[in-house]
Amino acid sequence: MSIFDVYFFITMKLQIKELTTIEAMVDQIDTIRFLYPDLSIEKYQAYLSEMVPHNYIQIAVFEEDSCVGITGCWSATKLWTGKYLEIDNFVVNPDHRSKGIGKLLTDYIEKKALDLDCSSIVLDAFTGNFAAHRFYYNQGYGPKGFHFVKILDEKKLTQ
Repeated sequence: MSIFDVYFFITMKLQIKELTTIEAMVDQIDTIRFLYPDLSIEKYQAYLSEMVPHNYIQIAVFEEDSCVGITGCWSATKLWTGKYLEIDNFVVNPDHRSKGIGKLLTDYIEKKALDLDCSSIVLDAFTGNFAAHRFYYNQGYGPKGFHFVKILDEKKLTQ
């Protein structure tokens, strides 16, 4: 079976949807909880209420009615890059990893970024998340700099 045949089979079995409403996003909180297990619906809704007005959407991969992968993204503009698309909270259900779902999401994000006339796609991956680093390197991403963080109140962090 060729790589095209595998990709075709996967995409025939899976459906990609853009989630643009808070209600549609909240419906998939169980998938987000693979990344943030203690995230309450109230906190999630509050964050989304602040994010959605700033071009935030989610891309979800469904197998039948079950969400097996999801990522948020938003477009913005910075002086160094111009218009860009940022990937935020990339999650694949652990029972569905290594099945091409992450690749489907990054391919979709890349097409979306091109459609939006973006110069680049950016994302953050925690320094100790070596599996994510390997995945993103394999998708053509590479480090451009450091994302420095100064935590002001740890109790306000989601994880």
